[in-house]
Amino acid sequence: MTAPTSTSPTGTPYGDGGASAATDGRAAPGHTGSRGSRVLGALALGSVALLVMYGLVWSPPDAEMADSVRLMYIHVPAASFLYTGCFITTVASAMWLRRRTPGWDALAGASAEISLLFAAVTLGTGSLWGRPTWGTYWTWDARLTSTALLTALLVGYLALRRLDVDPTARSTRAAVLGLLLVPNVIIVNRSVEWWRSLHQRSTLVKLDPTIEGQMLVALMVGFLAVGLVFTWLLVHRFRVAWLEYQSERLELDVALAERRAEAGQAGEAQGRTPA
Repeated sequence: MTAPTSTSPTGTPYGDGGASAATDGRAAPGHTGSRGSRVLGALALGSVALLVMYGLVWSPPDAEMADSVRLMYIHVPAASFLYTGCFITTVASAMWLRRRTPGWDALAGASAEISLLFAAVTLGTGSLWGRPTWGTYWTWDARLTSTALLTALLVGYLALRRLDVDPTARSTRAAVLGLLLVPNVIIVNRSVEWWRSLHQRSTLVKLDPTIEGQMLVALMVGFLAVGLVFTWLLVHRFRVAWLEYQSERLELDVALAERRAEAGQAGEAQGRTPA
């Protein structure tokens, strides 16, 4: 069994390479990093450090929510990139159903995993914010309930991708479910407008935000930091998914080659048998 090659669907090298592959002499990747991803990771780390300073030190407490407002600098960007991840999964699922290109399938699965992580952050920070604001960690509010349903849909999507069935059928079933993510995101986003909700309305309304000064700067830094972290995670998870695909394809190629060799040996043995 040889290691998969070190290129992406577009032929771009992932890393610095590793041991040689036995069958074709090409190098196997030692990791999913590259110069670009390392720069992206450094920027993400620096922006997270800046967010910590703005969120905990430089920005003032809110007049009504006091220090609990600091959760907003993570909660709002995490929710926004949860929507982004679901959008990517839906688009990639549609492209897979149309073109059956493995790269789209890998992107859909990778984005769904990152989206589930951001859904957990969104629900967690929202619950921590709700305790001092509403007096409870959870209530069956329209926004909270629809977000929980979106999270369950992501869990179901990822569960479908783990079924032990034909890979093409598995990807197709998951892709059909992936198409439902964006409609659910629309429901979550508009829930505070469509139903009576305890959840506050959007903090950033077009070009007229309801916060200003250092608090607004802290929120913008939060979007920057969370966006860079989201992108860094997605890049690496996609590369892992693509390498997994290459590994499965290589295993199939090896199995077919062994089967052909066995059939050839059986034919030769039969030909040597005296009449």
